[in-house]
Amino acid sequence: MLGAAVVSCSTTRILPPGKYRLAGNRIKVEGRQVSSSELGKYVAQKPNPSLLGYSPSVAIYNWADTADTWWNNLVRTLGSAPVVFDSTQVAASIDNMVNHLDYIGFYGSQIRSETEYRGRRAYVTYYVHPGRRYRIGSISYDLPKDLEFVDEFEADLRRSTIKVGQYLSEAALEEETSRSSQYFRNRGYYGFNQSFYYFEADTLSSDGIADLKMFIREYPRSGTPDQAKPHRKFRIGEVTLSYPEEVPIRTSILEDLNILHPGMPYSERLVNANYSRLSNLSVFNGVNVTMNPVSDDVVDCNILLQSGGIQGFKANLEASVNSTGLYGISPQLSYFHKNIFHGGELLNLGLKGNFQFKPKEDIRSTEFSITSSVRIPKLIGLPNRIFRGSSLPHTDINLGFSYQDRPEYKRTMITTSFGYTGNLLRNFYYQFYPFQANIVRLFSISDSFYERLLNDLFLLNAYSDHFDMGVGGMLYYTTDASTIPKRSYSYARLSFDVSGNILSLFNSAMPTNEYGQHTIWNTPYAQYVRGELSLGQTFRFGGGDNQALALRFLIGAAYGYGNSSTVPFEKQFYVGGANSMRGWQARALGPGGVEPWNEYFLIPSQTGDFRMEANVEYRFPIVWKLEGALFADVGNVWDLRNTEWLEKSAFSFDSLAGDWGLGIRVNLDFILVRVDMGAKVYEPYRAAGERWLGPKDWLKRDNFALHFGVGYPF
Repeated sequence: MLGAAVVSCSTTRILPPGKYRLAGNRIKVEGRQVSSSELGKYVAQKPNPSLLGYSPSVAIYNWADTADTWWNNLVRTLGSAPVVFDSTQVAASIDNMVNHLDYIGFYGSQIRSETEYRGRRAYVTYYVHPGRRYRIGSISYDLPKDLEFVDEFEADLRRSTIKVGQYLSEAALEEETSRSSQYFRNRGYYGFNQSFYYFEADTLSSDGIADLKMFIREYPRSGTPDQAKPHRKFRIGEVTLSYPEEVPIRTSILEDLNILHPGMPYSERLVNANYSRLSNLSVFNGVNVTMNPVSDDVVDCNILLQSGGIQGFKANLEASVNSTGLYGISPQLSYFHKNIFHGGELLNLGLKGNFQFKPKEDIRSTEFSITSSVRIPKLIGLPNRIFRGSSLPHTDINLGFSYQDRPEYKRTMITTSFGYTGNLLRNFYYQFYPFQANIVRLFSISDSFYERLLNDLFLLNAYSDHFDMGVGGMLYYTTDASTIPKRSYSYARLSFDVSGNILSLFNSAMPTNEYGQHTIWNTPYAQYVRGELSLGQTFRFGGGDNQALALRFLIGAAYGYGNSSTVPFEKQFYVGGANSMRGWQARALGPGGVEPWNEYFLIPSQTGDFRMEANVEYRFPIVWKLEGALFADVGNVWDLRNTEWLEKSAFSFDSLAGDWGLGIRVNLDFILVRVDMGAKVYEPYRAAGERWLGPKDWLKRDNFALHFGVGYPF
């Protein structure tokens, strides 16, 4: 009923007589020198967001009448008023686009518009003819007479972004003045900025050529020659650092982090680095650094640290249900303390559960884990003062215990690790764990599952007690590290684990079991290598960048050798769930074209040692804070060592599974909550002529899954 109301409601019903709703803008650019999407940002009046020409937010807004009632106020808040076409905004849009074309170097551009009316809707088309461009023929400079300043300028000249032969534009000149003025501020010239730069361009001497002259003066553009003052280098005078008395932090920690000291040359780069270093302390939620000139060559530095909540709790919940009626709930509760040892150390204690069950039936799986971690804001063994940059490494110490009770077995696992986390440059992050270890114990194995394990040595090794010790890490690069990025961005993540190699050096001193494996405390140790690469790109587009196309490709492989014939179960790959192959529940797909194990499919546990997956998702606004999504996933897991009884588990393109689905998200900016429903399109374990599933099959039993999650899936 609601859907019918939205569709049937006119989006022009409440327009005043003689008015039109702006339904669309179109920009046609002659040639390919400028993109229409770039110019679209400068159109003064934009239509309501829509999908395939329909705007549900306007339709909802039109449910209200003119009365001042709670219902009318509610739907006006949820919806958005139709944009009433204003012809004066067309002229403003043309001026905006012409000014932008001038800014990027197209001089004398011509733009005309046409408005088409269809019923009560208006559609505007802009026809753009970009103007002429000029190449830079020569560059000359007029500099202050101060010899030290001239030497600094000439030393930096090779880094200039303005070159002979490139196109002249105000945008390029502004980029260069920003870069150059920052260079001088980093060299001690406090207060030096872009307002001291002037340019003259001669475009008349040669056809299509501009001779450029750059001036650096001793007074700003808003000033006069009688206000000229020589540009001087500054040094830092007094440095004061203050923080709330209620924060019991050791002063030695702050002294190690602070790199600004009296008498040192002023540098904007060092000031910014100092800000970033102090921001690494999670105990402070605000860092304010102000510089105050006290003479012609001295600037004092005042640093104020502001504290927030030192300790607190966080809660999270994920849930899913598939068409067989199997429910999955994953609650998580964590406690944090940002200054546990009075040195800015961050303590996290977590309790997480994962419960799968089918109501009114004795089918269930229970898992809970307890984790603890301490992040120390330094590299243990070395003082922070030896790291001069803005990024400092952290030392992470982790310890956890988990218990799992499944229909086929029970298992406990103790995990511990020690390593370092940090970032290089601005958007490159790393984790390196020189020590990580797991101890896994299985018990209460069901008779049917044990019989299956006995039929395959590789599978038996994967589901056996083992000791795992090795190194691991992760490298991550992203162009936008914010929680919910607002612009187009990309990322690449590489993770790796290498286990058992150091232990293998002591094989001669270890006893062996009946399978010839070397053991520690009667438990064989695992020896394997594992790696995973994930690449992603999200394109944002549309008016206000309110739509997005997100792409991801993921590939991973793990291989057991030496003391292990296969990879431990917990290190194998799986697909399905809220962030992967959403037509399936987690661990319900694979390996390859192998049919799900009938005994345990209601509590799935399908894994493999090779994974490949590709995902695409189109995201669009609906109304208020609601977003929609259309997605498709292709992928699976496989066995690198194809076993006799799982002859279909080896990689083949025929065994790539596929799904598609719809999603609803509530985007509150600081957090995003979503519900995704995925339907299976291609099941590789069906008979050859039955693998493709049509629309009539999508909502049948076991052909779809519903997932609840927090944050975008990728």
